[in-house]
Amino acid sequence: MTKILILGAHGATAQIVIDRLLAETDVTLALYLRNAARLNRYAGNSRVTLIDGDAQDVAALTAAMADVDIVYSNLGGVDLAQSTKAVLTAMSAADVTRLIFYSALGALHEVPGKFGQWNEQAIAAFLPGFRESDRLIKAQAGINATQIRPAWLTDAPEVDYELTSATEPFKGTEVSRQSVADFIVHLIQNPAQYAHTSVGLNKPNTDGDKPRWM
Repeated sequence: MTKILILGAHGATAQIVIDRLLAETDVTLALYLRNAARLNRYAGNSRVTLIDGDAQDVAALTAAMADVDIVYSNLGGVDLAQSTKAVLTAMSAADVTRLIFYSALGALHEVPGKFGQWNEQAIAAFLPGFRESDRLIKAQAGINATQIRPAWLTDAPEVDYELTSATEPFKGTEVSRQSVADFIVHLIQNPAQYAHTSVGLNKPNTDGDKPRWM
């Protein structure tokens, strides 16, 4: 049976992924987060293990990766690069090779025009971490990563998205968390897809100088 380790499991998108995996698949889940009691609603599920841990604790991460087939990182923050380095070190130690990594638009300097300029300013504190994480992932031999670069996230109850490759200009300004979760769930079910690549996700026909609610 496939086992998935979800890092930063309290994140909004991660929780959508968790619920869908439990409802639609037979995978088992290890949910790794600070203050694991926040996800106590899963404590009685025989397919779920809750792990209280720090994302930069290599020993704890390595232990959490025992028998894991896929690591899905939903980590963030201005110190993301340090967390990514710890995750990659732990994956090598635990001999886990498949990584799904939640990145951000702009991580590859791929967002064109006025929206790209606005995005650079809006998430200026976080982009260095995403960009350094991209460098670290690409430099880590033996890691098969799919990096996901979603547009600005909404809570719209919809699954409606298109993809752009790492070499294409980013499209659109927004995408729903439900859409990002849908891509992740399908990727977990078909892990041979989108190997060693970075994928942009956006809702079609949402181009503009900034997200519509800004």
